[in-house]
Amino acid sequence: MKLLHTVKLSVFVYPEEDEQAIRQRLIELVPFNLEEEKIKVEQQTAEGFQEKRIKIFNMMLSKEKHTTGFLNNLLEKLPEEEKRFIHKTAETRVDDEFNIFIRLDKPKLLEKNQYWLTDHGNCYHITMNIACFPRKKEVALEIVKKIFKA
Repeated sequence: MKLLHTVKLSVFVYPEEDEQAIRQRLIELVPFNLEEEKIKVEQQTAEGFQEKRIKIFNMMLSKEKHTTGFLNNLLEKLPEEEKRFIHKTAETRVDDEFNIFIRLDKPKLLEKNQYWLTDHGNCYHITMNIACFPRKKEVALEIVKKIFKA
C-alpha cells in the first residue's frame, strides 16, 4: 500500500559549516544510489542575516519505491522514543495538505549519525505528503499514527 506521495528533504548550510559533510549526510538519508535512480540534489543560495550567503540543498522523492525506501530507512534509524513522540504529536505535525513535517537535529546527525528530532532550525527538514483516501485530515492522521507506532 502506498503511504507517501512525495518526500522533500532539505538542509541549510551556513558559511562556517562543512558543506560537503552536510551534503553527504543528506544523500545518506536515502538508502539507494542517487545517480542510478536519477535523483538530483538541487542547490540554491539565499542571503541570511548580516548578508551571509546560505546554501540550501534540496532533494525530492516522488516514485513509490523511493518514498517507501526512504520511509523504511527513517523508521529503522529513528529511536523508539522518537517514533512515539511523532505518534503523540501527529496532530501538530500534519497540515491541511496532508504533509507531515519532521526535523532531524543536524549536529547529532553529522557528528554521531543519530536520528533525533528537534524543534530548532539547525536541522535536516523532512516533508512527507501522506497518500490517503478519502482525502481527509483524519485519514492522514490515522496513517501517520500507524506509520510511527512504537
